[in-house]
Amino acid sequence: MQYRQEYAEPETEFIAAQSPSEPTTEAPPKRRRRWRKVVLITFVVLALLAGSGMVAGGLYFRSINSGIERVDAFGNVPEAERPQVAEKAKGAMNILILGSDTRDPENTGGSRTDTIILAHLPKDRSSAQLISIPRDTWVPVPRSKEGRGGRDAKINASFAWGGIPLMVQTVEKFTGVRIDHVTMVDFAGFKEIVDALGGIDITVEKGFTSTHSLNPDSRRTFKAGTQTFDGAAALDYARERYAFADGDFSRIKHQQQVIKAILDKAASGGTLANPGKLNSFVRATANAVAVDESMSLVDLAMELRHLRSGQLGFYTCPTKGTGMMGTESVVLADVAKARTLFDAVRRDSVDEITANQPSS
Repeated sequence: MQYRQEYAEPETEFIAAQSPSEPTTEAPPKRRRRWRKVVLITFVVLALLAGSGMVAGGLYFRSINSGIERVDAFGNVPEAERPQVAEKAKGAMNILILGSDTRDPENTGGSRTDTIILAHLPKDRSSAQLISIPRDTWVPVPRSKEGRGGRDAKINASFAWGGIPLMVQTVEKFTGVRIDHVTMVDFAGFKEIVDALGGIDITVEKGFTSTHSLNPDSRRTFKAGTQTFDGAAALDYARERYAFADGDFSRIKHQQQVIKAILDKAASGGTLANPGKLNSFVRATANAVAVDESMSLVDLAMELRHLRSGQLGFYTCPTKGTGMMGTESVVLADVAKARTLFDAVRRDSVDEITANQPSS
C-alpha cells in the first residue's frame, strides 16, 4: 500500500473569524506525492496485535510492523512554535488520529480530514482518553511553509493547505498539547478490518436511512436496536451525517461506537483463539495503517496490551454549537471549556478530564 500526499483546496472559503472578507482564489501547489485518503480506526486496535501471546517472540508482529507505511508528519513543523511538555506529564503520549473518505459522495473537494481525534495515553498507560474535534471547528490556522493559511478557518482546511505537518501545527495551536505521533488508516481498509473480525455489534439508538448511495432505492436503512454489522454496514454507519439534525456530532458518536466495538471484538476469545481469523485481522489492520516515522508499533502494543474498551474514555471537544462565518456554516468551540479540557490533557491529569467532561 502506497500512501501519497496531495494538497487541494478544501470545500470551504477561508474567512477571517471576526471580519469576513472575500474568499481566497490562490491555486493549490502541485505535489509529487498524493496521500491516499484515510479514516477512522485508532492506535488502540494496534495495541491488541502484540500483547495477547499470539506470536512467539514477537517475530510475526515485527514482520508485519516492518511493512507498515511511514509518513513525514513533523518535517515542516517549526520546533520553536510547538508546545512544551509539562514536567509532570513527561512519559505521557498524545497521538493525533486523522482520516477522511474520497469515496464518500459528500466529500468532493480534495484532501480533507473528516475525522480528527486527539488520543491521550497517561504515563501509567492504565487508560486512554480519545477526544474528537469536529472537522468544521473554527480555529486559527498557522501559515504553512508554502505561505498558505495564516488565518482563521475550519480546522480540516489545514490539511488541504499544508498536509499533515500543518494539521499538527493547527491542532497544537488550538489545544496547547504537544503531539507525539500521528496515526492514519486508509478508508479502503476499514471494511476489511471489520470483516476480518466477523463483524461487530452496534446498538443503533435511533433508526435512519443512509444517504450515501446515489440510488435512493439502494440506500441502507438502520433499525433501532443491537445488531451485527459487516464491514460495508459499519462503514456506512460511521460516515453518515446528513441523516441527522446535528450532522457531524452524530457521526462523531457513531465513529466512537465503532472504535469501541472493534476493540471489544478484537479482544474477544473468539478472535484470539482462532489463528485464521486473528491472522486476517492483523494483516487487514497492518495494510490499512500509516504512521509517522518515529512511532514504534511494537513498543506501543506491548505497553497497551492490557487495555480494553472499559479503560477508554470518549469525549468531544466542547462547543457552543454551530454558527456562520461569512457564508460558511462552522462549529464554534467553547473556548473556555476547551482550554480547561486540553490543559488537563497537557498536564496528564486524567482525573480532571474524566471529572469535568461528559463521556460520549
